[in-house]
Order: sequence, then C-alpha cells, then structure tokens
Amino acid sequence: MDYSYAGNPVLVIDVDYQPGHFQSNEQGQIIIEMFPMWAPITVENMIQHVEEGLYDGIFFHRVIDDFVTQAGDPTCTTVGVYPATFLSCGSGGTGETIPLEHDVNLSHVDGAIGMARGQDPDSADSQWYIAETEAHGLDPENRDDEGYATFGVVRDGMSHVRAIAEVPTSDEPTGTGIQNPFASAGRPVYEVHVSSVRMLGVIAEEHATGQIEEPVGQESKTGLGWLSFWNIYVLVGIVVFLSGGYWGGSIWSVFVPSTGKPGSLIDAKHVPIPAVLLPPLEADNEQGPGAS
Repeated sequence: MDYSYAGNPVLVIDVDYQPGHFQSNEQGQIIIEMFPMWAPITVENMIQHVEEGLYDGIFFHRVIDDFVTQAGDPTCTTVGVYPATFLSCGSGGTGETIPLEHDVNLSHVDGAIGMARGQDPDSADSQWYIAETEAHGLDPENRDDEGYATFGVVRDGMSHVRAIAEVPTSDEPTGTGIQNPFASAGRPVYEVHVSSVRMLGVIAEEHATGQIEEPVGQESKTGLGWLSFWNIYVLVGIVVFLSGGYWGGSIWSVFVPSTGKPGSLIDAKHVPIPAVLLPPLEADNEQGPGAS
C-alpha cells in the first residue's frame, strides 16, 4: 500500500513482560519515530504491517543484553503456556520481502530500530530489532557485507527496551550478556509480550528534523514522557492515511547478529536525528541482523 503522510510517522509498541526471576510483570510503551525521507520503503512496510495488526499478540523472541531486542515474527505466539510456541518462531514472516535501504543520515545509534534480514541483503520481511546500545558494527561502512537497514529511533520507553534486553534467557538465565550470540540465542525464559503496535500520528515536516541535542532530564516510566520532550514539535495527526502497495519475495530464518563494539549509552529519545552521532567504529566482521 501507499501511505500518505506529511512528516515523520510515530508508532507505539505496548509491551508486557516479567523482567526477572520472582519479579512482577511490567507494562509500558515504546514510542518510535520513523524517517520516511531516508527509508521510504522500509517505513511503508512497517506501517503496512502495523495497520494490518500483524504484530499484535506476538512476543520478543530474541533478546541480547547490551545489543538488541528482536521481534516481528507473526508466528511467535504462544501455543498453550509459554514457552510452548510454533516451531517456526524466529524464522517466520509474511513471505513478502523488501530491498535493503541505506542513508547517510541513518545509523545504529542507541535506540535505533532496524530490519532483520537473511543472507540476501534484500530479504527483510516483517522482523525488526531495537538497538539497546550503539551498534555501529551493524552499519554497512563497518562490515564486509551490506549491513542492516535502520529506519527510526526510540523517542521514549528506552527503560523498557533495556529491561527487556536483560530478561533471563534460555542461554543465560541470569540475564547477563551473551558473547557472540548465534542465531537461535536469546529466547526469553519469560514471555516478553507485544500487546499491540499502533500508529500514533505524524510529526509535521517543518518539525520532523533538528539538531542533535544533549540529554535533558529523565524519561517517564509510563511511556508518556515524550509529550514534554516533543512540545517543540507539532503533532498533526492521529490517523496515517493509507492507499496500496505490497512487496514480493520470500524469507529464511531471520536473526540478529552477534554484538559489535558498543559505545557509550545515550538515551536515543533526546536525539532528533539519528545521524552520525559518533565517528564510525572500526570494521566489525561479526554476524549482523539477518536470516540464517
């Protein structure tokens, strides 16, 4: 489908998860701004899946502390009691792929959202990941392959992203980091549930970009702190207007690569443009987000 919007679309991911052993469930929101100016095909693909309700009720099937949290597989729903699920969980998608998009303004800053893909650079489908730290080792200039496509950044809710990344997994029950994780690593012991993903609105074009800012204050635990941060913006829509367009192709098992070299932790919600925040890290030959 073709989606019409004048500015940067904003979506909300509602999450429900148990952060650790003997802990109560947490609920919250992750607010993401997307950049159609720099990644038009990828943003349109994401909006299409959101509007179709593809992500409602799935769970994060791979979480790696100090690296990424990955979701977006429509087959990752529980069958009975978690962790019982479909055997294809982690390798599923819609079967309709999109080409890899890169732009000099987009990189794997802390809080960047990107598309998982297979060995074929143009095999991204429905799975996405959020960088829980700077992951410039996934940028194309730092890799021997084509790298991975980012298309947005978390504006609020990074506290939930970080907590989800530390959920105990079958590989590391303590919740600490896994070194050089392989494709199937990082399955959470407790379900990290995506209650829903929905479009919130659009940031007007004249307010959709700006200068890099220093962090100010703390984000809200409720997921609503973005309102005060965005008082410099104009929120002009609650509805994203849609009209047509699908992408053909197929997908293999999709995964996120092993960790690159993380930089300092910067709260991405304070970064209006996810562009070249730091000099690129040295080339990293480790495996990146994609399909196995």
